[in-house]
Amino acid sequence: MKRREFITLIGGSAVAWPLAARAQQGAMPVVGLISGGSVDAFAREAAAFRKGLNEAGYVEDQNVTVEYHWLEGHYDRLPALMADLVRRQVAVIATPGSMPSALAAKAATATIPIVFGVGEDPVQLGLVESLARPGGNATGINYFVNEVVAKRLRLLHDLVPKAVRIALLVNPANPSAESTLRDMQEAAPAIGLQIQTLNATTIGEIDAAFAALARERPDAVFVAPDSFFISRRVQLAILAAVNRIPATYTNRDYVAAGGMMSYGTDLADPFHQVGVYTGKILKGAKPADLPVQQSTKFEFVINLSTARTLGIEIPSGVLSVADEVIE
Repeated sequence: MKRREFITLIGGSAVAWPLAARAQQGAMPVVGLISGGSVDAFAREAAAFRKGLNEAGYVEDQNVTVEYHWLEGHYDRLPALMADLVRRQVAVIATPGSMPSALAAKAATATIPIVFGVGEDPVQLGLVESLARPGGNATGINYFVNEVVAKRLRLLHDLVPKAVRIALLVNPANPSAESTLRDMQEAAPAIGLQIQTLNATTIGEIDAAFAALARERPDAVFVAPDSFFISRRVQLAILAAVNRIPATYTNRDYVAAGGMMSYGTDLADPFHQVGVYTGKILKGAKPADLPVQQSTKFEFVINLSTARTLGIEIPSGVLSVADEVIE
């Protein structure tokens, strides 16, 4: 080989290698993750999602790109967001812990794989044909938020046995609000409780709702499942404490922030499972062949300090069945 040809070959390779590397980097699959909450409130859950991806062989920014979209309760952004993800043909749309996002994704595409985490029956929601054989382009995990409404209401009554009037705080922008209200209306009469509903879709409306509670003085507050409410857990805990109103929530994050009690699934679990399924799909699995997982782990958490501040003496029988007691 002539020296000039050799230099040209080496030079050409030196140019081609970065181009190939850039092409390979550009070909990294993109996962669009959508949450109804905020990045600060869901840092632990996002880490659980990444852990699931890692277990499936994917490491963020090494062989997969994850785009995080935090709605912070602005569900009206979903149509435009989904249209953009579909236009760019992302590899997977992941919607852990956000039923509105899952429904918006399903409405936006019948081809891009969707991995959801929802608290309602995904068959009734139209996300899958069946739990065992999802069919279509969606699968995920069902963690029974609404199915545990009656249990959470009974636990609240055990903690505050004299309670009769319960205020239900819901986000009407979240489609799950209707099913929560229905479940509450079915469960409350059986234990002699009356339900009044308050709506809140913004920070200001949460303040206004508690101002109304301060005037009407219900015996307790039942905060409906909603990612935006989780993002505002500190605000909710402070308002409940200032107004001296016992409150019950969906998961331990509220209780760690000062809420009185929670019963439900630790959201880190569905986020983790969504990560695992997302990784499997990136490896070639089809959503139609991945059965919907069902969460069977539920946590009952009590903040003993908050209860004492409210003048509530927790019965020993209730304390004995709690999964965690925060002093």
